[in-house]
Amino acid sequence: MNDKVLRTLEFDKIKEQLLSFASSAIGKEKAAQLMPSQDFEEVVRWQEETDEASTVLRLKGNVPLGGIFDIRPHAKRAQIGGMLSPQELMEVASTIRAGRILTRFFEDLNEEEHHLKIINEYMEGLFPLQELQQTITYAIGDHGEVLDSASEKLRALRNQLRTNESRVREKLESMIRSSNAPKMLSDAIITIRNDRFVIPVKQEYRSVYGGIIHDQSSSGQTLFIEPQAVVQLNNDLQEIRVKEQQEIERILIELSAAVGEHTNELLENVKVLAQLDFIFAKAGYAKQIRASKPLLNNNGRVKLFKAQHPLIPRDVVVPNDIYLGEDFTTIVITGPNTGGKTVTLKTIGLCTLMAQAGLQIPALDGSETAVFKSIYADIGDEQSIEQSLSTFSSHMVNIVDILKHVDHGSLVLFDELGAGTDPQEGAALAISILDEVYGRGARVIATTHYPELKAYGYDRSGVINASVEFDVESLRPTYKLLIGVPGRSNAFEISKRLGLNDSVIQHARSHIGADTNKVENMIASLEESRRQAERDRLDAADYLKQAEKLHKDLQKQLREYYEEKDAMIEKAAGKAAELVEKAKEEAETVISDLRKMRLEKNAEIKEHELIEARKRLEEAAPSQRKTKKPSSQKTDRIFKPGDEVKVLSFNQKGHLIEKVSDKEWQVQMGIMKMKVKESNLEFVAGSKEKEVKHLATVRGKDYHVSLELDLRGERFENALSRVEKYIDDALLAAYPRVSIIHGKGTGALRQGVQEYLKNHRSVKRIRFGEASEGGTGVTVVEFK
Repeated sequence: MNDKVLRTLEFDKIKEQLLSFASSAIGKEKAAQLMPSQDFEEVVRWQEETDEASTVLRLKGNVPLGGIFDIRPHAKRAQIGGMLSPQELMEVASTIRAGRILTRFFEDLNEEEHHLKIINEYMEGLFPLQELQQTITYAIGDHGEVLDSASEKLRALRNQLRTNESRVREKLESMIRSSNAPKMLSDAIITIRNDRFVIPVKQEYRSVYGGIIHDQSSSGQTLFIEPQAVVQLNNDLQEIRVKEQQEIERILIELSAAVGEHTNELLENVKVLAQLDFIFAKAGYAKQIRASKPLLNNNGRVKLFKAQHPLIPRDVVVPNDIYLGEDFTTIVITGPNTGGKTVTLKTIGLCTLMAQAGLQIPALDGSETAVFKSIYADIGDEQSIEQSLSTFSSHMVNIVDILKHVDHGSLVLFDELGAGTDPQEGAALAISILDEVYGRGARVIATTHYPELKAYGYDRSGVINASVEFDVESLRPTYKLLIGVPGRSNAFEISKRLGLNDSVIQHARSHIGADTNKVENMIASLEESRRQAERDRLDAADYLKQAEKLHKDLQKQLREYYEEKDAMIEKAAGKAAELVEKAKEEAETVISDLRKMRLEKNAEIKEHELIEARKRLEEAAPSQRKTKKPSSQKTDRIFKPGDEVKVLSFNQKGHLIEKVSDKEWQVQMGIMKMKVKESNLEFVAGSKEKEVKHLATVRGKDYHVSLELDLRGERFENALSRVEKYIDDALLAAYPRVSIIHGKGTGALRQGVQEYLKNHRSVKRIRFGEASEGGTGVTVVEFK
């Protein structure tokens, strides 16, 4: 991408914002090097990895990316035999530890079955290096100090140091606590000069303590003296310190050599950690600006829903829908200054650059953008004092360069095309430039003031006018983009609102041609029509929401009704069964008593009579109807429109009207139509099977009959035949009322149908439909 275009569209400011979301220096370095790609497959992968990182942030809130350092120079110096400082070794261990913490973090995520394909690929490139980390951590502290545990020799030397320091301090403390000390010492303290313990002695008493003078105060009145009595002890301390330093150097060289042995693995770890930090920086930035993953295409199609300029605060920016590359490839935007034309250009340009750089864009889900081979922009005041170029000349230099390279894979953004010169010549030049770029197949958005370009979109296919809306009442732009509506001049309306005399305005109107007035009136009409259409769309959306809510409520009530009905039937049957069982027990007792009486008194009661009495009693018991639960068994039957099915959750039969999605059908059950999942349907009979069954048998009560018969388009004889058959079916279904649709037409069909119905023995009365039922085009039939 051209660096000038990136600066013009302010992509560098996006990168500056992105830097703050990186956790490490190497992550910030990756973010600072970010550039858009022209490779479609690469852009797709970048977007997918950003989306995976966004998913992790949504699930976990954050990612443990602390403790990562740029250890590349440390590893390379160790590889060639250099000695690393304790601080550098600590950074190496910290970076290894950060990689292992990340590994555990993503292992836990994978156990939760979150699919992070790309991130897992990066994680596979991390080397654990646990042994090296432990070796360094055992010797180097978190603040970069060499620990006593680094070696036994170092521990012993430091123990000697502490012991000797205690001896020196005890000796000096006895001196500063002596009776003469307050008179000879400037202060009763022990201090250090040149790594040796000393005491502050007044100038006139320096000979009392002897020893070595290491320093004096700025006034010269105090000398810092190492008394002769502790000189040898200080010498011993210094000797131990030298040995300690030698041992520390030996330890650092040994640890550096261990780091050098793993230089390649460490460099690979840095590369992976930098990439992960960069990916999660992109995801964090997307979360901050409430961005979404765009759909990508390779054919120049752009669809941005409620797109916002990412550098303008959300509470100020006005979101806009922007379409390009499908029905039209060129947009010409007209409208007043400060109306938002330039912001619209920068929004689409910046969103495209962000998408091609793997960043999510500030637009709603479902937005789509193309991967362009090149993006060109001529935006802003290009006046150059150094090159002695006017605004027009500077724009033309830029445009000439664009025309040298633009092709069908380009997105071109022109701001105020042709401005800065004679209006007539500028408009002609703008039209010619647009024709040239359009002819090469590029996607173009241009802004202009010239009224001649308002008609440009009407004369050419693939070109459409647009404008930024201006509120004449408030004298403010609304910053809303109106695609398909050219901008119109508001000078007269604004002048009138500001109090200019009507006679002056009318005189001004007289100087404008009739064609111009006609175009302005047409644009005003278009704007009003658009506003009305928008209001109607919002009203329709509200009605749709209300209807969907009502539909869901009715479905719920119907389901509850059938469940309650089945429960009551089961309860009643159960109660009846209990009563019968009790009666059977009592009858059994009576029969037992009768047998006993026959045996005792030789009563003439025959056994077969007792058996028959018991059998009649058992047959009298009502059978309890069990409600069939929705079957979990699936069928291989492929459903077709017209099939008779059973809706398991309602235990009702109906027929399929049409398939509304992969797993849902619209089903007619009596007077209700509703969407039902395919898993909730049980096949009863196909449409052909139903016809055969009708010829052979009488339809039962479960046969579905529509509540209306549509005769429109039928011949008279065929219509009467259908009416006769339909009335019979409706009577069998026990419907109290049905409707016959015959239309208005000439009235012959309506008259014939009504004559037949009047003479039918089962018809109670007939009437025309109400206005809401279809009026005189419908006859409502009521049965006896």
